[in-house]
Amino acid sequence: MDWNVPAAGWTGWLDSADYGLARFVLQRGIAAIFVIAFVSGALQFPALLGEHGLLPVPRYLSRVVRTPGPTLFRWRYSDRLLRAVAWTGAVLGLCVVAGLPQRGPAWVPMLVFAAMWLLYMSIVNVGQVFYGFGWEILLLEAGFLAAFLGSEQTATPAVTLFAFRWLVFRLEFGAGLIKMRGDPVWRDLTALYYHHETQPMPNPLSWWFHHLPKPLHRAEVLGNHFAQLVVPFFVFAPQPVATVAAAVIIATQCWLVLSGNFAWLNVITIVAAFSAVATPATAQGGPGMPAWFAVVVLAMGLLMLVLSWQPLRNLFSRNQVMNGSFNRWRLANAYGAFGSITRQRYEVVVEGTAGDPVAGPWQEYGFRGKPGEPGRMPRQFAPYHLRLDWLMWFLALGSPGLNWFVPFLNKLLDADPATLKLLRRDPFGGQRPAWVRARVFSYRYSTWREWRGTGDWWVREPLGDFVPPMARG
Repeated sequence: MDWNVPAAGWTGWLDSADYGLARFVLQRGIAAIFVIAFVSGALQFPALLGEHGLLPVPRYLSRVVRTPGPTLFRWRYSDRLLRAVAWTGAVLGLCVVAGLPQRGPAWVPMLVFAAMWLLYMSIVNVGQVFYGFGWEILLLEAGFLAAFLGSEQTATPAVTLFAFRWLVFRLEFGAGLIKMRGDPVWRDLTALYYHHETQPMPNPLSWWFHHLPKPLHRAEVLGNHFAQLVVPFFVFAPQPVATVAAAVIIATQCWLVLSGNFAWLNVITIVAAFSAVATPATAQGGPGMPAWFAVVVLAMGLLMLVLSWQPLRNLFSRNQVMNGSFNRWRLANAYGAFGSITRQRYEVVVEGTAGDPVAGPWQEYGFRGKPGEPGRMPRQFAPYHLRLDWLMWFLALGSPGLNWFVPFLNKLLDADPATLKLLRRDPFGGQRPAWVRARVFSYRYSTWREWRGTGDWWVREPLGDFVPPMARG
């Protein structure tokens, strides 16, 4: 008795096209992003959230009744366990990138992706403000769906591809709606007069993008609206229209990669968009699908259909939620970015002195990604996520942060090695300063003339103290 479902039964509604390339990119792409996320956790989590971090997880767990979702650390946390979880997840991700689980039955990649999903969810759900970014839940949802893509021994399930397209739709259309409902600069097409200068973490090309002619900036915004408000509907269209829609989304995301550092947000959007990319079907029939796997995939599709009711309502709500979960498993989430655009850039600059707090001299700590010294060219870090640098941007905007920022200053006073590793430059070479302080500066890009004359990328002006000089104790 043949217990396999014919391949045509799973791809026929997709114009009988070949989605092998889509599965190849989805599985390996999402796994590669998991690797980056796990490595980021292994290298940064202990200093930020570990036993002796800025917001220690044990203290957090002792005071919360219920974490935002399931986590292995609910019963016990240690930095050693955290690193074991992170490096295990990274190794699993590398196996998928190498294509090893995909060579076996469908249950092998399913178990590997389920393990990565659960391990990373354990980290996110105790990560507090340092893991409060939309691309964390985006990776979790994409990782869950990737578990149902099958292996080389099975056909690519159309239900899973549809779920990925629905994810892309929510991601793009939700981002488009939050812009149109938010800041008027998106409606009058002037958002990019400011965005490249005030975005969280500029990259080496951001200065050049900012100095493009304003008519081109307006055209960019118009193109963004088209890509986010119109194109997403066509990822559900027959081929080749769906592939063209995916190509437009991929192209706009590549443009964003060139102009800024947004961790893995753009990369995972590009990867997910490949769910709509098809190649011409071969004359020879592909593999079928085990009946048990067909049942599991259909159950997943039904689950996502039920969970999608709330995010669907959210898309058309006047009080649209941006980057939020409606369930503890971080599935069928709401997404969106930059509903408002800041017009002026502020930066919190951290300084220390080994001498007198009045006479100084004060020396500046250097961060890896966020703007600091005016002459230092912005760097490219995405898809790697510098969590401390991102929180510094929110801090300068006035977001609450003293619960972690004052402990950060205290770590600098103690010359804590783990904290100093998060920075690019320690002006005291590992020695303790006598005093530290934080000051607020206004930043703007230098003009062409200023850049040619000084070589500086930024012009900054001091505005005052954010935290006045403080010493140990």
